[in-house]
Amino acid sequence: MRTLLLMRHAKSSWDRPDLADVDRPLAPRGRKAAPLIARYLEEQRLIPDLVLCSHALRVRETWQLMTPALGDAVACKTLRSLYLAPPSRLLEPLRRVADEVRILMVIGHNPGLGGLAAGLAGAGPRKALERLRTKFPTAGLAVLSFEIERWAEIAAGAGRLEHFVRPKDLG
Repeated sequence: MRTLLLMRHAKSSWDRPDLADVDRPLAPRGRKAAPLIARYLEEQRLIPDLVLCSHALRVRETWQLMTPALGDAVACKTLRSLYLAPPSRLLEPLRRVADEVRILMVIGHNPGLGGLAAGLAGAGPRKALERLRTKFPTAGLAVLSFEIERWAEIAAGAGRLEHFVRPKDLG
């Protein structure tokens, strides 16, 4: 069995319109939300073996705010290909993850990340699936399980949505 944690970056700041999109930092609300999600993962014993992050500043800051709860030893790879990627492009690096990784986390952007989560979730609690498909908010987290032996086998509709958590559900 494999577990995939799909998280949208925490709320970013729009205070500096002169910044390129990739360079936008987190807003104060985002700085509060990322640790909430990290504590949830810690409580649920969902510590990732590997984290894949977009190279955008807001994504890297989201992960940095999560490491105190999840541990500095968690391996994190920054991939430019995750930046604003559609679901099909997000799926490619997942299929190349080493078989030793049991819990994989991806921190990225909408609409691609929400589309990926909705496309992979073939089963799960009806209300959680509806919320996931309606809106994937900043710092939202989808926890999906897969009855597969290798990440290369991950496919559309093959996942079960175990949890869909938003910061407002925790705070």
